Amino acid sequence: MGKLALGIELGSTRIKAVAIDENNRIVSSGDYTWKSDLKDGVWTYPMEKVWEGLNQAVSGIRDREEIGCAAVSAMMHGYLPFDENWNLLTPFRTWQNTMTEQAAGELSALFGVNIPQRWSIAHLYQAVLNGEEHVGRIAHITTLAGYVHHALTGVNAVGVGEASGIFPIDPDRLEYNQEALDKFRALVQKYDLPWDIRALLPDILPAGACAGQMTKEGAALLNGQLPVGLTFAPAEGDAGTGMTATNAVAPRTGNVSAGTSIFSMIVLEKPLSKPYPEIDIVTTPTGKPVAMVHCNNCTNDSNAWVQVLKETAELFGAKPDMGDVYTKLYQKSLEGEADCGGIQVCNYMAGEHVTHQEEGRPMVVRRPDSAFTLANFFRATLYATMATLKIGMDILKSENVAIDCLTGHGGLFKTPGVGQRYLAAACGAPVTCMETAGEGGPYGAALLAAYALRKEAGESLEQFLSQKVFGDAKKTTLAPDEKDMAGFNAWMKGYRALLEVERRAAELL
Repeated sequence: MGKLALGIELGSTRIKAVAIDENNRIVSSGDYTWKSDLKDGVWTYPMEKVWEGLNQAVSGIRDREEIGCAAVSAMMHGYLPFDENWNLLTPFRTWQNTMTEQAAGELSALFGVNIPQRWSIAHLYQAVLNGEEHVGRIAHITTLAGYVHHALTGVNAVGVGEASGIFPIDPDRLEYNQEALDKFRALVQKYDLPWDIRALLPDILPAGACAGQMTKEGAALLNGQLPVGLTFAPAEGDAGTGMTATNAVAPRTGNVSAGTSIFSMIVLEKPLSKPYPEIDIVTTPTGKPVAMVHCNNCTNDSNAWVQVLKETAELFGAKPDMGDVYTKLYQKSLEGEADCGGIQVCNYMAGEHVTHQEEGRPMVVRRPDSAFTLANFFRATLYATMATLKIGMDILKSENVAIDCLTGHGGLFKTPGVGQRYLAAACGAPVTCMETAGEGGPYGAALLAAYALRKEAGESLEQFLSQKVFGDAKKTTLAPDEKDMAGFNAWMKGYRALLEVERRAAELL
């Protein structure tokens, strides 16, 4: 068997492949940039871009003949329904869509747990309620990671963490919740559908299991870049790989992934006292219950402002590197006032279930006496990336959820000491970033492949990560600054008021 482990992740803005060596260090990578499109009111990605992107990403991996195990990851949730021959019946409906409010509400009441709008079962039931033509022809539903894994291996299964965003999970059995399955059967009985709900869902596998091998047909989809017979670990969602990449898979640990979307994952010691519509209950890749605060909007709006400011510099003949532009603007924001001088930003490109917003209208609002400086403005755009997350995290705080360690990863944390500092102020907790903070999910997927490849008998994922991967990892921890916390909380009062303006803007504009 080869010595390298390969992680592939189809993220919101990049498809990336990462190879790690026996010391769990990244030795090569490749990527492909893509974006979702709003077509006929639905956020989607074209499936041909999946394979174009995967081929380009994998082409950046060196020594591919040395790969001993691979793992596929992708953005969680959404809706991919297939017929019996695995023909896609509708365009991919991504996690960004807020089109299943009726279904999510009815299922949440029926199951007694929060079913977010983006979960696969909410999309399926909404399609039933809508009387959509394709419903009677469905043979399989899965996620993007599940689709790619099946296409490569022929195995219709996902990791338990990914499955927990499809349908409620029984964490003791590592299987779909039987009571919820029975309730759903009874709910849709009147529609006389030609399928049973359990038969539609992918099978579930725990971290470390063998999830199949590359088939001849799968290898052809990657133009022969990876060999027939290559072993795969279970496919996981970006939440599971984010937890893995930050060593946040044990109780009282947590992480915040911040890129196109932002979400926190806090591994619970005990259940919450009641369901909350703002909080999802999912699992780690080994099935431990996790409280997830998922927000659709994070850096898309700030990224657009960075591009505009770069274009401004180019008017004067400058040719700044995009990475330098990000770094300088992030660092400039540190000069801003703790409350951003009265400048308010709402970064909603899409709807937001945490704040019950149907559609997004990015906006900047300021009073006539606001201190409108570059530092204050950009600080406000960065505060906005995590403001909605704070609303959900405050609920967990009211539940006395213990967090010993909160680790940040993703693009928001690439510039050292900026996003990390603001997140500490927003959550009122120390935030740690590792040297791999910008790698996120693809690195986590590679670690899950490495665990499947190299785990010893009886060795848990928690032991593997803490002892063999992150034992001597370089990390920095920032405690919340009292002035920053006071400023962020003052800014949040204006942000909560701005949400009323946001709702009206969506209605009128």
